[in-house]
Amino acid sequence: MRFLLLALLLLAGEAFGLLAQFDRDLNRFIIAALLQGAVWAVSAVVVARGTGHPPLALILATAVLLRLGALAAPVYLSDDIYRYIWDGRVQAAGINPYRYIPTDNNLAPLRDAVIFPNINRNNYAPTIYPPVAQMLFLAATRFGETVPAIKLVLVAVEAIGIGALFFVLRAAGAPRENILFYAWHPLPVWEIAGAGHVDAAVVACVALALAAAVTGRRAWSGAALAAATLIKFFPLVLVPALWRPTKSNLGDWRWLAAFIAIVLAAYLPYIGVGSRVLGFLPAYLTEENFGSGTGFWILDVIGRAVSVPVIAYLGVAAAVMAGLAVGALRRPAEPEASLSWAMALGTAAMLFASPHYAWYFVWLVALLCVAPWWPAFWPTLTAVLLYWAPETGHIPFWVGSTIYGGLVLTGCADIARRFFLRHEALRAG
Repeated sequence: MRFLLLALLLLAGEAFGLLAQFDRDLNRFIIAALLQGAVWAVSAVVVARGTGHPPLALILATAVLLRLGALAAPVYLSDDIYRYIWDGRVQAAGINPYRYIPTDNNLAPLRDAVIFPNINRNNYAPTIYPPVAQMLFLAATRFGETVPAIKLVLVAVEAIGIGALFFVLRAAGAPRENILFYAWHPLPVWEIAGAGHVDAAVVACVALALAAAVTGRRAWSGAALAAATLIKFFPLVLVPALWRPTKSNLGDWRWLAAFIAIVLAAYLPYIGVGSRVLGFLPAYLTEENFGSGTGFWILDVIGRAVSVPVIAYLGVAAAVMAGLAVGALRRPAEPEASLSWAMALGTAAMLFASPHYAWYFVWLVALLCVAPWWPAFWPTLTAVLLYWAPETGHIPFWVGSTIYGGLVLTGCADIARRFFLRHEALRAG
């Protein structure tokens, strides 16, 4: 009965959020999403403590209802889905999507009154999405070059990811009810079913990579992670957590071979444009102020007191990530060890990169589902605040402090707590 009430509260929060979107009331939507996050937190804590065991059928039924409701959301939070449809249409016409910007006269026959006018940056930016994402856009648009069709495809792809996460939980010996950590989380619901973001495919491929890793299917794990990386580049940081080259495990070179093979095969159909295959990515980093350093939350905070060169910040970030990578490569042989290291690498990467858009945190929810660390859930629940002042290349100080500062504070507190408990245990013999 307790979980049924929590499920109903989540659904009620979604209805409130949907009405806010149709009314184009962003503040009201943010409040609705935050309240849903609070309900999710209560549900997750009860499940984690083992004081409640919701029926799996209730968890999955609620997850389905949440996504069905979110499919009705208008194109409001983000217009990225129009670029997905456009890129799929361009490819269907036999044209390399990296070759022209949407307003180029060579693409004039493909323009319409619904999709083309709503493409963001259509008069100066080529596509930013990597090759596997492009292949998905082409496949998805064959079901229909409409927003509802693409959303349905992405929700179906996410369902594959949820199935893979469930498989990982079972293989790792974790309670199957832990799937609630992802399935009921409001962020994936709003960003995939609601806004139609391609991060659904990142979740699916990362989950498949983890599933293959914990079951010893090394080549499949490398191939799946390569696909995830070529949808959005962030999953690249998980390589040390899934690849484990040792003298006694030379067969793991199959993992690296599969990873490289997928990368080469994916880029091959698009390489005819040369370096332009990177699309808008280099200019995007400049547009988001990462080149100047103000796009990084930690560096921006430090810069308010003392000037620190961007190169110095990047050096420290690279050193920390390298340390984590070494720890991951030296992890125990048990396949389950990959999960916690993947979570640690993913969380650290998100903190150092400090993304400016909420949907970038969706894949982190998937990692935390199979390797929960409660401080890292904080930015996934508060990421919706990034919609508060959606100015390109800028995060309001209080928003960044809430999201990333909250992660730092809660993370340090948890690490200190663990250190104290371990010290007390050693003292007790």
